[in-house]
Amino acid sequence: MELRLLLFLIFTPVSIFSQVKFVKDTIQLKGDSVVVTATRSERKLSNVTVPVTIISAKSIQQIGALRLTDILKEQPGLTMTSGFGAGVQLTRLAMNQQFKYNLTQNTNILIGMRFTNEQIKNELSVTNGGLTINSNGAEKNTDYNVSSSLNHRFSNSLKTSFRSYITRYNATQNLLTVSGAPYTDLLDHLFNRLENQTDWVVNKKLTAIVGGGAVMEGVKSSRYDSEKIRKTNTNQYAFSQWEWMPNSKLILIGGIRFDHNQTYASAWSPKASMLYKINKQNRIRLSIGQGFKAPDFRQLYLNFTNAAAGSYSVFGTAQAQKVIGQLNSLGQIGTLYNNFYQLKALQPEYATGTHLTWEFEPNAKNNFSFQLFRNDIRNLIEVQQVGAYITGAQIYSYLNIGRAFTTGFEIEAKHQISKEFSISTAYQYLQTGDKDQIAQIKNGTVYTRDANGLSRKLNVSEYVGLPNNSTHKAQLKFNYSNQNGLFGNIRALYRSKWAVNNTNGNEVFDDGDSFAKGYIALHLSIGKDYINGLGFQFGCDNMLNYIDALNLPNLPGRTFFATIKLQKSQKHKS
Repeated sequence: MELRLLLFLIFTPVSIFSQVKFVKDTIQLKGDSVVVTATRSERKLSNVTVPVTIISAKSIQQIGALRLTDILKEQPGLTMTSGFGAGVQLTRLAMNQQFKYNLTQNTNILIGMRFTNEQIKNELSVTNGGLTINSNGAEKNTDYNVSSSLNHRFSNSLKTSFRSYITRYNATQNLLTVSGAPYTDLLDHLFNRLENQTDWVVNKKLTAIVGGGAVMEGVKSSRYDSEKIRKTNTNQYAFSQWEWMPNSKLILIGGIRFDHNQTYASAWSPKASMLYKINKQNRIRLSIGQGFKAPDFRQLYLNFTNAAAGSYSVFGTAQAQKVIGQLNSLGQIGTLYNNFYQLKALQPEYATGTHLTWEFEPNAKNNFSFQLFRNDIRNLIEVQQVGAYITGAQIYSYLNIGRAFTTGFEIEAKHQISKEFSISTAYQYLQTGDKDQIAQIKNGTVYTRDANGLSRKLNVSEYVGLPNNSTHKAQLKFNYSNQNGLFGNIRALYRSKWAVNNTNGNEVFDDGDSFAKGYIALHLSIGKDYINGLGFQFGCDNMLNYIDALNLPNLPGRTFFATIKLQKSQKHKS
């Protein structure tokens, strides 16, 4: 059992200039929400041509989320595979300010600033390979970011925006295991983005968006060779998008993006999407597009051994073979799997995705959606175990899968029982695979062993696809919220078994390999918000106390938490 002792949150907007108009960072509307990121233009959610999920600030608060991963792991179709859980005592100070200054009637400047300071104390107890390690840790995180935009409207049909986003994230973690030496981890991450976007309303039925920009990123970390050497990368890009609305029921969007990555070859990413409103209750969305993703710093340069979790190691491909080879020459390696010898320089991922969605909203209280999806990925980047130390601790690295695919369907349903009570549920069926491996199985060149240990050809029906993916996922959520600020929710998340290690040596994942067991996680949260900005919350994550430290390090045992929140704000008039 773990205990998150205290979360103390202060949110304090600060006045900077007197002659400014302050604006909110979110759009609060009754009924249809407004989104921007899906199509780079403001539009109602019901008019967006691609699938979009909005997670409100209220929802984030009411589930007791501390991290982004806490939010994402409860979304249908997403699987989080990061971090070891712990008992947490967290103190967070956050200051956020946005303001607007009108230079002329048609020109304005928007500036947003945010500062976050976190102090975290961890108590970890992790079992790996039969060995339980207890550790105490202290962590300090600071995050500074400034966003700005210069906006000018030439006419009712033409406007342009110059935008910048600058952030710096610093983290220091000190860890002391009961039987090990102290460990210090340092991270300094810089991220800068400059961009221009111009919107042109050609006529009532046709609009266009063109623009371009650059992202400059740099990281210094003790996990990447040395905290004194900054790894850098720059990506320049340009984009264009055209939207045509021939009538009130149909919206068609086509676009293309060009990326010029400093480290990798350039790439084009076209896309097309549509929304057809059959009637007030039924909508069809269809999107087809290509994407490009370069390997990140972690996948290239990581050199990390987790002393708090059995001393497993993760090595980026830029140095994996060299470092593991040195450890092997020192007699520290117990086993090297076949995929170790396949390690080489990572290539970018290229994906083509198709998504078809039918939405049915019979009335204001009920909403249903059915989604079909297919993704074909070239050079899919996967983390895999490539060996083990003589102690049994795992060694991981990253590999490209030449021709991979994911396909399946999702079903979601929501029902508003009353003003206070609501219920929602979702289910996903997923099939994955390596096309080259499937072809080899069909050609009869892949073998396995039967119950007697004799070699035989592997059948396609025994192939289970890519590791770390579950065929079935489901969730069920009950929510309560009243006008007096009292809220509560209970959430059940199910995940079926998934392959974790290729143990029979045939280099494909099949029924004879090692699997993590399926499980159900049950979470509870109850709280009360007051009009003066004070709030209290308590709850329990993983109420059923399901633990699989080896395969689910981000799901600790039963965890109780309590939260005290104080929110202060200042209103300003222009």
